Amino acid sequence: MTKFNHKTAVVLLNLGGPDKIESVEPFLFNLFNDKAIISLPQPLRFLIAKLISSRRKQKAQNIYNQIGGKSPLLDITLSQADSLERELSFDGNYKVFTAMRYWHPFASEIAQKIKEYQPDQIILLPLYPQFSSTTTASSVKDFADNFFTESIPIKIVCCYPTHDDFIRSHAIHINQTLNKIENKNLSKVRLLFSAHGLPQKVIDNGDPYVFQVEETAKKTIKFLNDLRKSENSDLEYRICYQSKVGPLKWTTPSLEQEVTSVALDEKIPVIIPIAFVSDHSETLVELDIEYHEFAKKLGVAEYYRVPSLNIERNFIQGLANIVKSTSKNDNFAIFCGENPQRICPKKFKLCPNPNFQTNSCKS
Repeated sequence: MTKFNHKTAVVLLNLGGPDKIESVEPFLFNLFNDKAIISLPQPLRFLIAKLISSRRKQKAQNIYNQIGGKSPLLDITLSQADSLERELSFDGNYKVFTAMRYWHPFASEIAQKIKEYQPDQIILLPLYPQFSSTTTASSVKDFADNFFTESIPIKIVCCYPTHDDFIRSHAIHINQTLNKIENKNLSKVRLLFSAHGLPQKVIDNGDPYVFQVEETAKKTIKFLNDLRKSENSDLEYRICYQSKVGPLKWTTPSLEQEVTSVALDEKIPVIIPIAFVSDHSETLVELDIEYHEFAKKLGVAEYYRVPSLNIERNFIQGLANIVKSTSKNDNFAIFCGENPQRICPKKFKLCPNPNFQTNSCKS
């Protein structure tokens, strides 16, 4: 079989979202019934998930009603899949599938389509740039539970938090947003890198998510300062976390705390969804509406939100480069971006990559 005819199935893994208002409650149930989200044993987890999804149903429906009555996540993910497949079509025989964790199309639905394609290998590519046991690990396990085969090798991209193209894509979007600021008064700007929060106990248990978010932010700032070096102005930034649910202690500082600090310090907030690569309720409602209104009440006159990556050219090219590099390397099963070497320090015991090295890798 020639290299070009070698068939590779690429599976984009994402969270998913309700496709209509009536889907909100079952979507929430699927989310909270995931052992990676609530670690209680069954049937207790089932009962808790039923209770939470019932109680949160109305609030969540109100959120989705503000963005057309459904999540845009699937449509955007399908656009990313189409863009990625076009990018890959110049270099081999690739077909891109999408599998959602908590709503259609589920991995169980996609598995049969992949089998019909009869690939020579499968690459699982999460749309979670930073690895977490609550996201990537859950989606990978879900796929493995629903795809029963020993004859087709499966490779996993566990993360790509500092991949050059991913960073470049963020930096370009941030720079375009900064160029919109009135009078270009960048000394008044504070960049707020906002990621979805996690219960602190997850991080304390060895999850590398916060470490990888911090690495993404640091490299993005370096790239951005280099991009804007003619202006001779390093940019002030903070890392914070949003979307807290429940009474547990979550990762800090919160976005609410940082927006409050912006108001007290009379700064201009520029919010960057650093861990989201697709628009959904937590960008279109939480960031664009709720936090914007919160900032206004605190007296913040200017408020900017950097666009999500979605199908930005550099991001899609980066995903394509990761896929091409991974598809050609048959010596490893887990990759950090384009490379098999692990980027997480040993203390992060929930990192799935066993391939340690002494030097950092391009991830």
